[in-house]
Amino acid sequence: MTENQPKKILVVDDEPDVTDLLVYTLKAKGFAVEAVNNPNASIGLARSLVPDLVILDVMMPELNGIQICRMLRADPKLKRVPVIFLTAKAEESDRIQGLESGADDYICKPFSTKELVLRVQSILRRTSEGPATPAQMLQAGEIVLDVERHAITVHGKSVELTATEFKLLHLLMERRGRVQTREHLLLNVWNYETEIETRTVDTHVRRLREKLGSEADWIETIRGVGYRMAESRARA
Repeated sequence: MTENQPKKILVVDDEPDVTDLLVYTLKAKGFAVEAVNNPNASIGLARSLVPDLVILDVMMPELNGIQICRMLRADPKLKRVPVIFLTAKAEESDRIQGLESGADDYICKPFSTKELVLRVQSILRRTSEGPATPAQMLQAGEIVLDVERHAITVHGKSVELTATEFKLLHLLMERRGRVQTREHLLLNVWNYETEIETRTVDTHVRRLREKLGSEADWIETIRGVGYRMAESRARA
């Protein structure tokens, strides 16, 4: 995408005051923004727009944000589109549910527009980055990561990962054998330079392990520190 083609953002929230604020703020930063207050119309609009990022309210009537996010992840055209949740729920379990449904980030209401813009820019920056190295294949056991094709196979079968999950696995495999602290992962995968809850990392690692299935134990937990891609697989 060239500089004269702004990134497209879809905002879904049943409160017009919120969508008006976000449309105004994000357009002022140079983004192309579409907003919808009817959650039932969100998937159809997303399919026609194919946005670069979706900002999605969690608590909406009839169709909530968790359900919409799962529908986005199930759609071949939209499954890799990053999602930021807006949520009035501050409980940890609600945030984790949002991340587990496929969201890349969340912001609690009431929110700072400055923080939201920084989160948006951070996610779009990392999803638009190409591979930092020439085409290569990384492998750990039956996990094969094709950097150029942005593809993962486990036991020869393709595994669908979100952009964040791919970048997380890529970093762990690229630095195999070296412990990656949660703070380091937040900086290098999420591009967060400020202190936020490291539970975000734990939730994404758990989701990644689930997708790796029988090969999940290649990712080792270093208690109280972070994670590491094992150099050799421990056998019982």
